[in-house]
Amino acid sequence: MAKETSAAHKKGDDFNKNGVPKHRTTITKLDETLDNEIVYEFGGPVGVCAMMLGFPSLMYYFWVCLEYHQGKLIFPAELTLEGIKSFILHEVVNKVLVDAFPTWTAIKIYMGFILFSFTLAYVMPGPLVQGLPIPSLKGKKLTYLCNGLSSWYLTLVVAAGLHLSGLFRLTQIIDNFGSIMSVAIIWGFTMTILVQLSSSLLQTTHRMSGNLFYDFFMGFPLNPRIGHVDLKMWAEIRVPWPILFFLSVSCLLKQYETTGIVTAPAVFMVLAHFLYVNACQKGEECIPTSWDIFYEKDGFMLIFWNMAGVPFTYCYASIYLMKYQLTTGQAIVHSWPYTATLFVTLLVAYYIFDTGNSQKNRFRMEQNGSYVPRKAFPQLPWGHIKNPSYIQTSHGNLLLTSGWWGIVRKPHYTADLTMSLCWGLITGTGSFLPYFYFCFFVTVLTHRTTRDMERCEKKYGKDWERYCERVPYIFIPYVF
Repeated sequence: MAKETSAAHKKGDDFNKNGVPKHRTTITKLDETLDNEIVYEFGGPVGVCAMMLGFPSLMYYFWVCLEYHQGKLIFPAELTLEGIKSFILHEVVNKVLVDAFPTWTAIKIYMGFILFSFTLAYVMPGPLVQGLPIPSLKGKKLTYLCNGLSSWYLTLVVAAGLHLSGLFRLTQIIDNFGSIMSVAIIWGFTMTILVQLSSSLLQTTHRMSGNLFYDFFMGFPLNPRIGHVDLKMWAEIRVPWPILFFLSVSCLLKQYETTGIVTAPAVFMVLAHFLYVNACQKGEECIPTSWDIFYEKDGFMLIFWNMAGVPFTYCYASIYLMKYQLTTGQAIVHSWPYTATLFVTLLVAYYIFDTGNSQKNRFRMEQNGSYVPRKAFPQLPWGHIKNPSYIQTSHGNLLLTSGWWGIVRKPHYTADLTMSLCWGLITGTGSFLPYFYFCFFVTVLTHRTTRDMERCEKKYGKDWERYCERVPYIFIPYVF
């Protein structure tokens, strides 16, 4: 049975200065088997086809609800075939063609940002960090240029300059929201096709099921690149979260320009989205050792959701606050105790989210020999565990049992869900849409947790049972 070990007093060539054992570089047969194992997720080919059609359709339906109905969900007057067809045509399709058609202005705004973001990813300075050994590459470690922080700061400066100079008012983002969303949807499909075609031509496909629709959804390649830019990491970190932040900023500026005031809920959403995007950029060096980069392939699921889904559905709280006020003439505000409680809850959840992710990924980086101390703002206490305890598995990997990870198995998920719930609660209870992100996230994280538990049980066997005894709770101590 594996024993829990402390890194305190561990020294020698096999340990780093923090007492953490260095990660083995040998790839085992089990690693290769698990890396090549094909398990149909999301209902297989039928399920993923439904999602590829359903995601964009749902986004347009929600857009109509926000744009024309103050966030209220609308339904056909008659639940007959003709009634449903008429509803889709008149209430959704016609409105999309009029107010969400991809205009040249929208193309310039969205694609301009995409090109700007990619250019910064290519040229800005940052530390070079190695990822984990990749089984399909015989244990090779890929190198990543982590210049997200310098790119983020420059993006903020450029955005402020454009807005203040009048060259590009940031309120144009929300003024053209529907059209920009359409451009993002089209680009999500386009980029997915381009990545899969290039992977086929370059013969870099991996873990293929043989079903075209399922493989298109999950992805053909594992680590597609243009030069030294990893497309998967760029799309995950550099595109969705900055767009989401600027959407909230655009809503706040629109509120101020229209009414002359800024409400606490609007400030709350800008703060919430700033904290999230800033956390992604300042901790980018932790991403190369994450599950998404190490294992997930780059298909429709990741590409479309990062290019279109995340920024244009997670923003509903900000847009609802603005639209409600512009339509009714009344701003959504709450009592100061309620508002203060949400601000405090957000900041506490963010602290756990930030430090939890830092603890886990820096522990991985220490094993990998790629740990790079950073001074990016804000560096929070307990983000790096000194002399961590862990369970040494017979497989060779270490299971962290210190910090937040000694309290529950998924502390970052708990914190993430808490923040997402706060995004909805700050808007009140007048619409479901601000809570869509929370509801969707519950589904996603439940799926991920189940998948992770099954994979870890296969990979670590009795050592995983020992770990579950040591850390019995998944999300909330003494509850679940």
